Amino acid sequence: MEIFKKQVELIKKNNFKFYDPGKLELEFRVPKKEKKILLTIDDAFTSFYKNAWPYLKQNKIPFILFVSTEPVGKNGYMTWNQIKEISKEDFVYIGNHSHSHEYMVNYNLKEFKDDINKSIKIFKKQLGYNPIFFSYPFGEYKLEQKNYIKNNFNLSFGQHSGVIDINKDKFELPRFPINEKYGDLKRFEFLINFLPFQYKDILPEEKFIKVNKNPPKLEIEFFENQKNLENITCYSNEGNEWKKSNINIKNNILKINFREKFLFRRGRINCSLNDNEGWRWFGIQFTIEQLK
Repeated sequence: MEIFKKQVELIKKNNFKFYDPGKLELEFRVPKKEKKILLTIDDAFTSFYKNAWPYLKQNKIPFILFVSTEPVGKNGYMTWNQIKEISKEDFVYIGNHSHSHEYMVNYNLKEFKDDINKSIKIFKKQLGYNPIFFSYPFGEYKLEQKNYIKNNFNLSFGQHSGVIDINKDKFELPRFPINEKYGDLKRFEFLINFLPFQYKDILPEEKFIKVNKNPPKLEIEFFENQKNLENITCYSNEGNEWKKSNINIKNNILKINFREKFLFRRGRINCSLNDNEGWRWFGIQFTIEQLK
């Protein structure tokens, strides 16, 4: 909590305001110069309710609390009464975080639909509605799962790094962690001052990489007015080792030639560029098929 309070002070020092999540969908396609900070909390742990909630309530800091319905009320997790209590505040929004919070990429489409539908049914029973926000457990999803989320929610969040802008996919919105080893204050202040790194498209659209497609062929197409693209730097963790990526840029299309296969279940790529306006940043997360 002491580190979190210092992070909030850094947000204020940099003259950033907190984003009201209720406005995100309406304003998503509206170009804005003003940067705001969107706070999200996953899992609805009891520790959040006891420690962070009183501080957020006192300061009226808006946030989304993502709840998985299966563990609600179990040891270490908030109860439905506690969730209902905080959801009454007009700066608090509840998000759906699946029912089971399992590794959803291990589910076939029917199993995935059953899990999501069960969570929706419980939310409607307990809160009277299904939240418009969804976050993928562990930031992992198959394309067919993402498409099902599109039909049941308005916005969804992953766990890849970056800054939201009007060209980001509404169902692959980036976030970055600020807890534990990621809570370093110098790192935090550096990251909140990043600018959005806008791009037209990322291929492959499928972020679940099967064994015979590992490593994937990654292409990122940028807009023609992006300046200093030749100065972009990317780092990736194939082979379970973070190193500078081998990249090739031609006609505003960046290709990453991965050094070897991704070994861990989550493959990550982070790219940054210092152009005339400041540092820009985005990340990509692949989920790698794990054979039993």
